[in-house]
Amino acid sequence: MYIYLYLNIFTFIFPLLLSFDKKVAFYKSWPWLWPAIGVNATLFIVWDVLFTRAGIWGFNPEYLTGIYLFNLPLEEVLFFITVPYACVFIYAVLNAYINRDLLQPYAKPLAVTLVVILALLAVLNLGRMYTSITFALLAAMLLVHVWVFGTRVLGRFFLAYLVHLVPFLLVNGVLTYLPVVWYNNEHNLGLRIVSIPVEDTMYSMLMLLLTISVYEGLKQRYVAKQFRPSIV
Repeated sequence: MYIYLYLNIFTFIFPLLLSFDKKVAFYKSWPWLWPAIGVNATLFIVWDVLFTRAGIWGFNPEYLTGIYLFNLPLEEVLFFITVPYACVFIYAVLNAYINRDLLQPYAKPLAVTLVVILALLAVLNLGRMYTSITFALLAAMLLVHVWVFGTRVLGRFFLAYLVHLVPFLLVNGVLTYLPVVWYNNEHNLGLRIVSIPVEDTMYSMLMLLLTISVYEGLKQRYVAKQFRPSIV
């Protein structure tokens, strides 16, 4: 049973079809979206290859097609395309239909709180590779946003992250319950949301934040060029 492949298709097909909704017109964002997904996929695939080799996690061949790229199942590689696409689509839909940045007043204190907690947990769990690396990287990414980029994107990002948790729990729940993906508990906290390691929630936040950061950066650069006055 190709469960992992079906989950990738399920994750991708509806956001793709709805990308042509007139109000959202998500397809117009593809020039910035696909490079952002490319950056994200490159970094996370390298991470995935290293962690798989180290036995920090692995894959159950019973639910795979048997096709491998970079020593990873094809489905795992597709995951880093389909999931970021769906997540940024959620972000774009919320931006289109909710004019007010509801979480902007809370973005900075929330980000700073997360940085402190994540950094502390990363230091206290240096022997648990999944925990320490994921938490440290997310803390660093949030810190960059607070100090360098400000909180202009963070309010809407946090809202999109909260909404994305619904499909995340559904899809990741299937992956970890069967399991399609297994985890070595020596490298995580051993805390689960039913069958989902709690680290996965932060891993997903990091992946979404990285993709949206690159996406927004490229989009703003394009807009700035469009409105830059020409010198005669």
